[in-house]
Amino acid sequence: MNTKQKIAFISSFIPRRCGIATFTSDLIKNIKLAAPDRIEPEVIAMRSSPQQQYSKPVRFIIRQNIADDYISASEYINSSRINIISVQHEFGLFGGQGGSYLNLLLKRLNKPVITTLHTVLESPPARYFNSLTEICRSSNKLIVMNKRGIKMLRDIYKVPESKIRLIPHGIPDLPFADSHCCKYRLGMEERKTILTFGLLGKNKGIEIMLRAMPEIVKAEPSVLYIVLGATHPEVLRREGHTYKLKLERMIANLGLQKNVVFHNRFVSDNELYEFLGAADVYVTPYLHKEQLTSGTLAFAVGAGKAVVSTPYWAAQELLAQGRGKLVRFGDSKHMAQSIVKIFSSKSVFARMRRRAYDYGRWMTWPKIGQAYWKLFRMQSPSIRLSIRPGADSRDWKIHTYNRQQSLRSIQSA
Repeated sequence: MNTKQKIAFISSFIPRRCGIATFTSDLIKNIKLAAPDRIEPEVIAMRSSPQQQYSKPVRFIIRQNIADDYISASEYINSSRINIISVQHEFGLFGGQGGSYLNLLLKRLNKPVITTLHTVLESPPARYFNSLTEICRSSNKLIVMNKRGIKMLRDIYKVPESKIRLIPHGIPDLPFADSHCCKYRLGMEERKTILTFGLLGKNKGIEIMLRAMPEIVKAEPSVLYIVLGATHPEVLRREGHTYKLKLERMIANLGLQKNVVFHNRFVSDNELYEFLGAADVYVTPYLHKEQLTSGTLAFAVGAGKAVVSTPYWAAQELLAQGRGKLVRFGDSKHMAQSIVKIFSSKSVFARMRRRAYDYGRWMTWPKIGQAYWKLFRMQSPSIRLSIRPGADSRDWKIHTYNRQQSLRSIQSA
């Protein structure tokens, strides 16, 4: 008899290359650590391309723009032994106006739903406002990753504060370490290093940092700026490598060929930790304030990096109280001055790193896994030890067969 808590995660999932997919994979691993032998996770994966192929724990696939798949998924969940549903919400993952197809699924469920909101819009177009409002109504609890998200849900979307929980973005529990060993392994010894990582796109503001580099090079000729990460798949699909080629022309025009390097690929966790370990300064020069969460910034803070960032919403909270330096949007001169000051002052550098690392201890993945597991336990009904009321074993076998047939048909579509 299976007494495990069965949790379904509706999300993008690896091998799809996106931040939500990686987040969900890490979340599942750490909930399992928090509740060893007590949970059985399965993933209902959002698929944006036929090329995306999945294995366990993926049990059902939803094609992003096929409305019937969302309805089929609700039927699968309701007829299964799933106890609770965890939705990882980002508008771009779901089809329909403002991602509204997700509501075709949620409004049909007869089991508890906990939705993690990776984006909350301050001035949303009507289609996004209506979609997110319906998602909030259909969810038993909503998770946001910083305090501003609570206020926005309460004031803009009229969600009762009692329905909202704050659980930050998880980060790896990396040691507070000097950068020399990682620099040596990566062939960067004797160089000051600056790092930006994450999927590459126009909103990342890399050109702002490139314009800051000549002044930084003048003060610290050994400096190397590393841009780590592949072009975002959606940007690649729409525009190809146009943005990256533009940045490469800027590098040539500014004479920065020896001081800037692109690693245009999707890196493994271990590679990422190596590059992060080798970085002296971590930079996020994003162009707009409307970003409520940033896994890359949370990683850098948790690793005890000296961070310089524009003041988008996630950065304002993560870098408060001296945990980093905020610079004005689009201001390359301010960016350069701030980085030069960090390089030139050992005390500023050390103090910023220590404050960031200490703050990050409450966001490590094992603690985030425990927080999610606690919330799941509070919201889930008692673990069911039998099949649905009124269903006999023969009925259950028929449902299992039909769901497997549905899964095969969707995977082959």
